[in-house]
Amino acid sequence: MERESRIYRVTILGSVVNAFLVVFKFVAGILGNSVAMIADAVHSLSDFLTDIVVLVFVKLSSKPQDEDHAYGHGKYETLATAIIGMTLFAVGVMIGAEGVKKIWIVVCGGRLEVPGSIALIAALVSIVLKEIVFRISYRVGKEVDSNVVIANAWHHRSDALSSVGAALGIGGAILLGDKWAVLDPIAAVIVSILIIITAVRLFGESMRDLLENSLPEETKQRIREIVGQEEGVSDIHHLMTRRIGKRIAIEMHIRMPGDTPLEIAHSHASDIERKLRDEFGADTHVSIHIEPTKKK
Repeated sequence: MERESRIYRVTILGSVVNAFLVVFKFVAGILGNSVAMIADAVHSLSDFLTDIVVLVFVKLSSKPQDEDHAYGHGKYETLATAIIGMTLFAVGVMIGAEGVKKIWIVVCGGRLEVPGSIALIAALVSIVLKEIVFRISYRVGKEVDSNVVIANAWHHRSDALSSVGAALGIGGAILLGDKWAVLDPIAAVIVSILIIITAVRLFGESMRDLLENSLPEETKQRIREIVGQEEGVSDIHHLMTRRIGKRIAIEMHIRMPGDTPLEIAHSHASDIERKLRDEFGADTHVSIHIEPTKKK
């Protein structure tokens, strides 16, 4: 419950900041005639919507195991991360397309209006607020081991980066005059590329978990080391691993002497389970099948 409460608090903090920035940026973008700031406002809107996604899916993922979900509901967190990634990708493409359209106008001989100073102020305010929210969210995500909170933190950071790009473009256009007004949409395109890169990374990570990819080789090697230290264990095979939301699942076969009493073999298996949970978390799913050592 404490984990869920911390996730809710940090997500609500982000949603409040996002709600404020959505309104402020849209007003500043319209009044300041800045496509980069309007694009930045759309990004903040996507942040706000993904905050809602996080709140809903974390609630679902925290439900205990039931008859239909023997491994729990942890995949809901992974699904939420995938949704955030897809949302970010769509936002990045929209921002880039709008920027390219403005740049094309200049290429064709047209002129763009220099953005107003209110757009620059909005960008600077956004940079400060979103960097603060990123740092808080990322720390909480690491402490409670929540990939979806970490993903949402990077969403906040991407918004801060987009505001940096917007500030550079808007500031350059204001300082250099209308001949350099094209810096505003150029900034929007650069921002879109950063957003798309982040989106692809987040979506790729979530899809690997949803498609039941094994844990990294170094993690599996650590599992073998822990199990191999148990007295009587001579072989580890059929090792299968995967991630279920914030926790991992480990299944394996081990060999022990065939004349080992059942009670002793069970004790060794329990010791292995305890050591693995000490290493990877108390809610780690561990399944061990014991086989007799092969006779030579």
